[in-house]
Amino acid sequence: MTTPTVTRTDTPNGGQDTSLPVLRTVADLRAQVAAWRAQGLTVALVPTMGALHDGHLGLVRRGRELADRVVASVFVNPTQFAPHEDFDRYPRDEVGDSAKLASAGCHALYAPTVREMYPQGFATAISVGGPSEGLCGAFRPQMFGGVALVVTKLFLQALPDVAVFGEKDYQQLMVIRRFTRDLDIPVRVEGLPTVREADGLALSSRNAYLGADERARAPELNRALTAAAAALAGGAEVDGVLTAVRGRIAEAGFGAIDYVELRDAETLAPVSRVERPARLLAAAWLGKARLIDNVPVPPA
Repeated sequence: MTTPTVTRTDTPNGGQDTSLPVLRTVADLRAQVAAWRAQGLTVALVPTMGALHDGHLGLVRRGRELADRVVASVFVNPTQFAPHEDFDRYPRDEVGDSAKLASAGCHALYAPTVREMYPQGFATAISVGGPSEGLCGAFRPQMFGGVALVVTKLFLQALPDVAVFGEKDYQQLMVIRRFTRDLDIPVRVEGLPTVREADGLALSSRNAYLGADERARAPELNRALTAAAAALAGGAEVDGVLTAVRGRIAEAGFGAIDYVELRDAETLAPVSRVERPARLLAAAWLGKARLIDNVPVPPA
């Protein structure tokens, strides 16, 4: 197994530098996981598209709490992008990502090529209903089929005990939980609360698209959702609250508002009254950045 490495700058082992294996092929990934299994160790997987930030590193740290070894994948997945979307300009920085993963205590980086993930002649698709319907599924109809395909492949390639995802992409998390159960994939799916900047903006690789003025306006999305969630938990009428959120973020300078919706926290079915845990979810454009966010809403 060939495993190029980068220097790991943290000192989890008494101050001594270690190195982070960078795995390029399915065979190398499976060999590394098999070596850990032979030692009786458990494995956590943290799938990412790179351009890592503190939210991703929080997933790695959570993986370390849940398992003996953590492997993170960095793969910008073409099957979840439409032709007009930002696949080509999506931020990429493998060297920086490797250093960040090492500093968070990750044990290996899996960074396959597109050809490795989707060999010539690849002809399989996965379709998920239920939680994929509406919300981002309506505005990016190709997205969740691509997510389901690549995550299923990652699960089967790594065969981890647990996989860790962030709640910032809440609909994606619910879709992953759904197909993992439906396909009897023996991986525990763990969700981690959204990591935010001090002003409330959810961390996202696409925040790099924001100009200075847009960055100053961006936290208003979370402020509007947080205020709305409090109103809903207090028994406010749903339609009026959702209309108020749309008005508030439009006034803050956001452009197109894809959606502001209240959904059941488990099934993502639309709800008109908060009688069980719910999620308030929104997606809106600020310049070239499509920002998404969500907040929990407890029963009134």
